[in-house]
Amino acid sequence: MRTLYSFLFFLLVPVILLRLVWRGNKAPAYRYRWAERFAIYNKTFVKDVIWFHAVSVGEAEALFPLVKQIQHQFPDVKLLITTTTPTGSDRIKTVMPSVEHVYLPYDIPFVVNRFMECFRPKLAVIMETEIWPNLFASCGKNEIPLYVINARLSEKSANGYKKFPGLIASALANVKLIAAQTDSDTGRFVAIGAAVEKVKTMGNIKYDLEITDELILRGLNFKADYFAGRFVWLIASTHKDEEIIFFEIYKDLKKRIPELLLAIAPRHPERFHEVKKLCEKEGLSFVMRASDDLCCQSTDVYIVDSIGELKMFYVAADVAFVGGSMVPVGGHNILEAAAVGTPVIFGPFMANFKDIAEGVLRQKAAIQCHDKSEITATIIALYEDSVFRQVLADRAKEFVLQNQGAIARILDKLKQDF
Repeated sequence: MRTLYSFLFFLLVPVILLRLVWRGNKAPAYRYRWAERFAIYNKTFVKDVIWFHAVSVGEAEALFPLVKQIQHQFPDVKLLITTTTPTGSDRIKTVMPSVEHVYLPYDIPFVVNRFMECFRPKLAVIMETEIWPNLFASCGKNEIPLYVINARLSEKSANGYKKFPGLIASALANVKLIAAQTDSDTGRFVAIGAAVEKVKTMGNIKYDLEITDELILRGLNFKADYFAGRFVWLIASTHKDEEIIFFEIYKDLKKRIPELLLAIAPRHPERFHEVKKLCEKEGLSFVMRASDDLCCQSTDVYIVDSIGELKMFYVAADVAFVGGSMVPVGGHNILEAAAVGTPVIFGPFMANFKDIAEGVLRQKAAIQCHDKSEITATIIALYEDSVFRQVLADRAKEFVLQNQGAIARILDKLKQDF
């Protein structure tokens, strides 16, 4: 089965490269560093590394606290972090410049072999949902302890994997431990072929956020300098067709809340210009983060066209709506907003963060809105009642604190193979 998979993957390489070209039209970084995806490098790297893989920005941000703890406890260890996306790559280089970084190689046997020969990992750690049969098999062949951490598996993904039971079960046989986020995830990994004794529910490391006093101060100062006198409603991680929903709501709310400012942080950098054009089309005055201009009283929209500053903008906001949840994308992580003490709202589509959404709603620590009228009513209620805002924020912070500890549990397991 794996031979057939490898053959089909190889045949699809031209299609994959064409997709990189197509994505490069909006995000030029996709046009570069293709050789890395085939494990062809123009420099010599250190060997005997502890290797982590984080697909993109979200996984990388969740991984940083764990990697920093490893660096603190084991300062001589050599680390490699791979990503799949350019935005993830940029974030790794910015936050952890001392760590080796390349793109994850394509899951083709001779490509994977080159990667293994170059870095000779002594430990492999995969974040969340990535299952690569050839990569996993290579870890087994080379006796590299392989962990899947912060592992989550939706019902939809599990059903997809069940269509290839032999391929997936043989891949998972090479894994030493799957550290699942929830009991539901544990059950689904077992259902797709993982051995029961290799899957443990260990919590979600995204709760173990780094919220420093310096971050809070920077966010408050930014609000005072750039958003002076405005009630800031931040919409974070928006996707196509979401911004127009909030622009329409903003126009109605502006009549009730004259000092309202809408801050928008698109999920993907290639959409920054698209959101700017939409503001122009809707007749909304805007300021771009990259311009470093201050907002004036006539500014309608502040576009966050930067990477890695979202936590600071959560601090600077009075209310936050986490996007990817008003369109059927599956939602995004609400924990950063909760951890800094900003009231959190999200929409009906939260399949990718189902357990977090259900937990925070049980504690009445966030608000879920299903349509524009509910969003409008919620923003007005939060604007008019500062006590309500504070109660919601305090509950959200407490919710995050109650669920921390996954990093310590996972690190205890990883240390066995250092």
